Amino acid sequence: MPLTQHTLETDFVVAGGGLAGVCAAIAAARRGSRVVLIQDRSVLGGNASSEIKMHIVGADCHGAKPGTRESGIMEELRLEDAVRNPHRCYSQWDLLLYEKVKLEPNITLFLDTDVVGATVEGDTIQSVRAVRNPTEDEFHIKAKFFADCTGDGRLGFEAGADYHVGREAKSQYGETLARDVADRHTLGSSILITGRKYDAPQPFISPSWIRKFKKEHFKHRPINSYEYGYWWFEWGGQIDSLKDNETIRHELLRIALGVWDYVKNSGDHPASANWALDWVGAIPGKRESRRFLGPHVLKEQDVLGGRIFEDQVAYGGWAIDLHPPSGVDVPEERPFTPTHFSHLYSIPLGTYHSRNIANLFFAGRNISASHVAFASTRVMATCAIGGQAIGTAAALWCNAEGSDIRKLATKENVSALQQALLRDDCYLLNVPNSDEADLARKATVTASSATLPAANVIDGITRDLKACFGSWSSDSSHRWESASLPATLALELPAPAAIGEVHVTFDTHFEKELVLSMSDHHTGKSAPRAAQPETVKAYRLLIDGTVIAEVTDNYLRKRIHTLVTPVTGRKLDLEVLSTHGAPAARVFEIRAYGA
Repeated sequence: MPLTQHTLETDFVVAGGGLAGVCAAIAAARRGSRVVLIQDRSVLGGNASSEIKMHIVGADCHGAKPGTRESGIMEELRLEDAVRNPHRCYSQWDLLLYEKVKLEPNITLFLDTDVVGATVEGDTIQSVRAVRNPTEDEFHIKAKFFADCTGDGRLGFEAGADYHVGREAKSQYGETLARDVADRHTLGSSILITGRKYDAPQPFISPSWIRKFKKEHFKHRPINSYEYGYWWFEWGGQIDSLKDNETIRHELLRIALGVWDYVKNSGDHPASANWALDWVGAIPGKRESRRFLGPHVLKEQDVLGGRIFEDQVAYGGWAIDLHPPSGVDVPEERPFTPTHFSHLYSIPLGTYHSRNIANLFFAGRNISASHVAFASTRVMATCAIGGQAIGTAAALWCNAEGSDIRKLATKENVSALQQALLRDDCYLLNVPNSDEADLARKATVTASSATLPAANVIDGITRDLKACFGSWSSDSSHRWESASLPATLALELPAPAAIGEVHVTFDTHFEKELVLSMSDHHTGKSAPRAAQPETVKAYRLLIDGTVIAEVTDNYLRKRIHTLVTPVTGRKLDLEVLSTHGAPAARVFEIRAYGA
């Protein structure tokens, strides 16, 4: 029976429902664009979902770079999960992502749906073809802009976008960490496992088809715990991570069960006696496949040099984290070779759109980066903020003339995009708030008490770190902190103005990593899986003494209060009544916008 045919038209099609795709879709939808999000799995989240259970890392390097945690939609998701899912249930995380997308009125979500084709005229995508086999439906979706957040680059491949696979030679980009001779090898894939401890010994009867390991295989791959492991179950980068995925899946299952067999039956881990397997992943978590080519290819020099691009829309900070393609097949090699650096680096818009397909964005692990630079940009929190950047760009340019991103990315348009990202709580290196529409920027700011200046809330920077040259330091504060509670922050405008929207950015403790992980070790180092103690809990907003908003149980970093009817006044007060534990109010920014 033929598939039922459907034709749709929208503003923005996002293929891929990992964190990059989710953030791209939400960002565009919240700014008014009609979005279709296509995901080939039954859940959102990609490698961070319950299907794979990889914890999200980013620029803060497990908290080693305080103050650099990704904000915007990524921080919103982390905070919601920490409060609503303290018990670390990955299905709860799946449902949070589903809720955020499904309840957004401007997003149409297609789960279990694969992009299988694209119609291209000249250098412009006209539509994509997607198939949902469980319901026997085929969709033809027209849009102005398209985004490939699939990881494997399926949409862009179907559209004919230029891409690269493998490791470049040193001579191609002058990278010291590159190979002497190029090849098509990539980072490998992984399958993870979780374990559960019982009150009595739990035997493990090993299947006949698994791999067998000995102690010498683990010289560089320690087995320190049994509840979650192990990212170094890695294999397959020496073959085709796309076409050979079934081979890779089977070999990773052999490896995962083989390591567990060693843990349980070798005699080298007597502490594992009461532990049993609780879950084994069935889908390889891919690290690398296609990487698209944009107007700029991010390189080792950009990352290690902390380069600040004029068209920056995101940032990174994770180490250049290279792995041997053959993974566990080379036990004499370390499972990763990190090149650490102390700074942040910017990621330009030119790495997030195609050089030869006019209206194609991309975000995630498939952006325009060399293999060496990709080894830093590939981590999921960095992918997420890139997704928010392209979703915001698509929304801003949906009403512009033409759909050629290469032409739309003018200096003026990129500057407006950067300010829009800051308004939505993203962070950019050396780019403070300069939004002319923000009434608060011209206010005189005072406070009932202060250990850090009240005027910091309009200094344009919303985290505690140095803005210069991409470096970071926790000794540079950009927040107001009161001496006690309750406390009041007052903004007096030069003249009365109609205020229709107030933004408040609170402190959610960027000094520590905040992560959902099945690893007890990572969870123990993380910020609390609850509302963060430093965050303001109860507060009121007043204009000339009239209460316009009152919140009793806040735990988010960014709050936006939109008034049904604008209120005209000159004085805007924030009264902080309580926090989730800290003895003082901590506020990074207040913005005010007109009718």
